[in-house]
Amino acid sequence: MSGPAERTVLVAGAGPVGLLTACELARRGTPFRLIDRLPEPTTESRAIVVHARSLEMLATVGAVDALIGASVPLEGVELHSRGKRLAKIGFTSVDSPYPFSASLAQTETERVLRERLAALGGRVERPVELVGLTQDADGVQATLRGPAGEEREEVYGWVVGADGGHSSVRSLVGQRLDGSFKGERFLLADVDAEHDYDPRRMHIFFTPEGPFLLFPMPGRRVRLMAQLDGGDDATPTLKETQAVADARAGGIRVTGSHWLSSFEIHHGQVPHYRRGRVFLSGDAAHIHSPAGGQGMNTGMQDAFNLAWKLDLAARGRATEALLDSYHAERHPVARRVIQGTTALTRVATVRPLQVQRVRDHAASLVTSLGPVERKAAEQVEETDIAYPDSPVVDGSGEHAPDVANLRTADGRTTTMHALLGSGAHTAVHLAVDAGDAAAAVGRLREAGDALAHVVVLPGPADPIDGATVVLDPGRRVARRYGAGDDGALVLVRPDGYVAGRVDPPDPAATLACLRRAVAP
Repeated sequence: MSGPAERTVLVAGAGPVGLLTACELARRGTPFRLIDRLPEPTTESRAIVVHARSLEMLATVGAVDALIGASVPLEGVELHSRGKRLAKIGFTSVDSPYPFSASLAQTETERVLRERLAALGGRVERPVELVGLTQDADGVQATLRGPAGEEREEVYGWVVGADGGHSSVRSLVGQRLDGSFKGERFLLADVDAEHDYDPRRMHIFFTPEGPFLLFPMPGRRVRLMAQLDGGDDATPTLKETQAVADARAGGIRVTGSHWLSSFEIHHGQVPHYRRGRVFLSGDAAHIHSPAGGQGMNTGMQDAFNLAWKLDLAARGRATEALLDSYHAERHPVARRVIQGTTALTRVATVRPLQVQRVRDHAASLVTSLGPVERKAAEQVEETDIAYPDSPVVDGSGEHAPDVANLRTADGRTTTMHALLGSGAHTAVHLAVDAGDAAAAVGRLREAGDALAHVVVLPGPADPIDGATVVLDPGRRVARRYGAGDDGALVLVRPDGYVAGRVDPPDPAATLACLRRAVAP
C-alpha cells in the first residue's frame, strides 16, 4: 500500500508485532509500508502462546478463527514442586469470549497474520532495512537499504520500530534499554514428547535450579523451557534437553526435535516509547524473560494500541495528547510484565528446603481461594489491563466487556464486541427512554465520523437515525456496563477500552472526553 508521504506509516519489522500493526492499518485504510531486513520469515518457533486479550484483538482484525484453528487451546496452569502438583489455575472464569490461551509456534502466528494482511491488500517487502532517519515537524526522512545494497531516501509521516530486541530504529532515535543486564540463560526446546501431564494446561515447575515450563502444542509437540545456571550459549542437544526434563519434572520422554536453542535474556525497556514521529513497540521497546509467556502478547497489544492512533494522525485528526498516550498507557504494562517475570523467577529458585516448603504451602493455599485464582487467571490472560492514568481517559480505562446473543431492532443477532469494532470511537447509550437516546445521538452528531453510536434500550423502539439500536429487555448489557436506573453514556475507544462514562448521560461531557483524543 502507498499514499502521500506525509500520511504514510513506515513499519519496520514483520514479526507478529509489525504484522499486526500493518493488518490494523490496512483494515482502516491507512497508507503504510511494511519492511523487514530478513530475506525470508523466521523458521524459529520463538513465542508460542496467544492469550485471551490478544485473541480479542485478532478477532477485530479478522484473524482469530484461523489462528485458533492452527493451535491447541490451553485452559489453565498447573504449578508443581518436588514431584507434587501444588495448584491449578483455570481460565474459565476469565471475562472474555476466549477464556483460554492458544498455543502454536510463532511461525504459524506469523503465517496467519501474513495471510490476513494479504487479504486486506498489504504485503511484506524483503529484504529492506531502515538504516538511517531524521525527522522534523512535517515528517521522517528515512534511508532504506534494498536487496542489492542500494540505498534511497524516502519521506514518511511516521515510523514504527517493531524490529525486535536488536532494533535499528531504537538506536537511530537514540534510545536504549534500561534495566537489569546481568542476564539469564534459557533453554528453549520445541520437541515431540510423550508425557504424563494434562495436555490442556501449561505447567510450571518450581525447582532450586530454576523454573521449568512445559507448554503443550498441536499434536505431540511441546515447548520445554528452563532457566539454566551459567554455561555457554551452545545449542543444546536432545540428550541435554532430556536430562533437564528428568531432573526438574520427570514423566517426560523426548522423542524428536523441531527447534533447540539456548540464549541469554535481559530485562529492560526504553524510557520513551515515542520520539517525535517515531514509535517503538514489542521487543524494540521492552524485553523480558520468556518465563511468563507474555512477551509477544505485550508487543501485539502495543500494536493494537498504536495503530488506531496513527490512523487518526494520518487523517489529521489525532491530538498530541492521543499520540503521547501510547507511551503513557503501554510503558506501565511492560514494566508490570518485567516485575512479574522477575518475581516468578525468584519464587521458583529459592534454595533452602524449609523456604521451599513454606512457598509450596502458600502457593497451594492461596490459589485455592476463588478470588485469588480469578485474579491470577486475569493476569495470565492479560484481561486485567486498564489505562486509568492515560491523558485521554476519564475513569478506570477498563476494557469494555462483551455481551453475547444480542438482538438489534432490525432483527440481527450480534455481540457487544462486534458492535464496538467499527474502527471509530463508539458512544454506547445505555438508555431508559428512546426519546432521550435519540436526542443524545443528535447532540453528538457534531463529532461526525469520529463517533459511532450504539443505543441499548430495555424495550421495543423505532430506528434511530445514525445509530444501531440493541434491545436489552433483561438489562444484561446495562448490568454488565454498570448502568444505574437513569442510564449511562459510555465512550469506548477503537481498541475496546473505555475512554469515559457519564452517569446519567451527558453528551457535552462525552464530547469533551472525545476531543482530548480526536481533533475536530
